[in-house]
Amino acid sequence: MSIKNILKHFCLITHHKWVVFKLCCKLGLYWRGLVHDLSKYSWTEFGESIKYYQGNRSPIMAAREDKGYSEAWLHHKGRNKHHHEYWIDELSPNQTPIIPYKYAAEMLCDKLAAGIVYQGKNWTKEYELGYWNREKEKIKTNEKIKEFITEALEMVAKDGIDKTLTKKNIKNLYNNVVNK
Repeated sequence: MSIKNILKHFCLITHHKWVVFKLCCKLGLYWRGLVHDLSKYSWTEFGESIKYYQGNRSPIMAAREDKGYSEAWLHHKGRNKHHHEYWIDELSPNQTPIIPYKYAAEMLCDKLAAGIVYQGKNWTKEYELGYWNREKEKIKTNEKIKEFITEALEMVAKDGIDKTLTKKNIKNLYNNVVNK
């Protein structure tokens, strides 16, 4: 664990939190933006992340390759309701319930912020939709939530973040998809 990795990882997660906060504010979700990913500063998540920090990809993936699992990810997904994995209940009749609006909207902001932060100057408004379309079939979540995220990212790809991410627009989209 080098000081360099500690500082770089701290800056990375703090930058990500800042971008999520700004995006959540566009949706009127100030509190969700403020508390987003606070668990990343816990020793369970931060310690493993600096140990496996590489700068060009997720330390969670590196931990999985090394140990077969990531303690940071298991900790993170169990404490952050904006991750679809939080909502999976294998023993329930409804294994993937509809994620409430505030967390689904935060999930959207999180996805966009991840692309913005990790891609940097290479980020385009179409980036996250392309990534999502490659990954969404592997994701176990409610089909209506998949549809909400897909349609929102399609809107971002077409019209950009500023036009798409408004409180009224995203709330209406969520309600229209969920209440079909």
